[in-house]
Amino acid sequence: MTSHSAWPSHGGQASALLERFGLPAIQSLVDFSTNLNPLGPPDWLADAIAGAMAGLARYPDPSYTEPREAIARHEGVDPNQVLLTNGGAEAIFLAAGLHARGQAVIVEPSFSEYARACAAHGLQITSLPLAAPAFALDPDRLASPFRQADVLFLCRPNNPTGTLLSWHTMERLLDSARQQGVTVVVDEAFIDFVDEPGEALTPLLAHFDNLILLRSLTKLYTLPGLRLGYLLAGAQTIRRLQAGQPPWSVNHLSAALVAPLLADSDFLDRTHAWLRDERPRLQSGLLSLGLEVVPSRVNFFLVRQGSGSPTGDALLRRLLQAGILARHTHNFPGLDGGWVRLALRGRADNDRLLAALTAEAAR
Repeated sequence: MTSHSAWPSHGGQASALLERFGLPAIQSLVDFSTNLNPLGPPDWLADAIAGAMAGLARYPDPSYTEPREAIARHEGVDPNQVLLTNGGAEAIFLAAGLHARGQAVIVEPSFSEYARACAAHGLQITSLPLAAPAFALDPDRLASPFRQADVLFLCRPNNPTGTLLSWHTMERLLDSARQQGVTVVVDEAFIDFVDEPGEALTPLLAHFDNLILLRSLTKLYTLPGLRLGYLLAGAQTIRRLQAGQPPWSVNHLSAALVAPLLADSDFLDRTHAWLRDERPRLQSGLLSLGLEVVPSRVNFFLVRQGSGSPTGDALLRRLLQAGILARHTHNFPGLDGGWVRLALRGRADNDRLLAALTAEAAR
């Protein structure tokens, strides 16, 4: 490599990755590095934004009453259990701030922003590593970490593995955490991509006052530039979280889109239809090429080459040269760059990915 630039911290950073590998700019990259829905944004979005423009001349409602009520109806909770946030990132930082200067346990490999948020708020971090290739969590392993912990962060479905902890596991974990006085923060940013009904943990809020759920509207609807998410928790916890949130952290345009986004059940149905078609097809194609593939419940796959094959970095480079941007795993503890994360896209793009990998396998 000719460049010593740092690994980019998130997906979608083509220039940084090209620089890292010393490659020239490529204008026609297909982005498999960001886990966004290729069906979005919804067709009606531009008109909705245009219709909301008049509201830019005044401050947003500081309590965000209408979007919170829309979320409450959608989730089957009380509006006092909802806090609107500036994307999932603000939700993560607010949850960490609730336990500032305490002790955190992070189930890894997982999203790097949990550790970043904990560090920003002075929390001491203990990592609970999940072993490849199953990346399964045994709640009994948490007995020792819980003795000193104030908060546990985990991602469900997990990014980057695509795995989903079962309800049974979560209930055992939450019960154990409650006995130890530990808050459990569960990031369900990708839960809408799970097409089996009833997998979201929202009903458990009624039974566990130590549970905080994080949600994002940017992944499903392909709106990362708008920054829109929310927290679900007990009313008392929401009041404490709100006390640490800057006023008007969510802009008027984003807040105005919450109700129509959640009401668009047809968009969700089409998304699940796409997933049912493309996820098994792409997984089968990846496996046929000799790749190790972690079984995914969502819209991305974690893969690695077999023994004696090119490393994750070599595969990243060759995919870039084929016009495909994949996600490195150097900032996912425990993966250390040996794996590559691939988003699920439309059929034509997925076929292009498989063709590039087929050519790589023939080298």
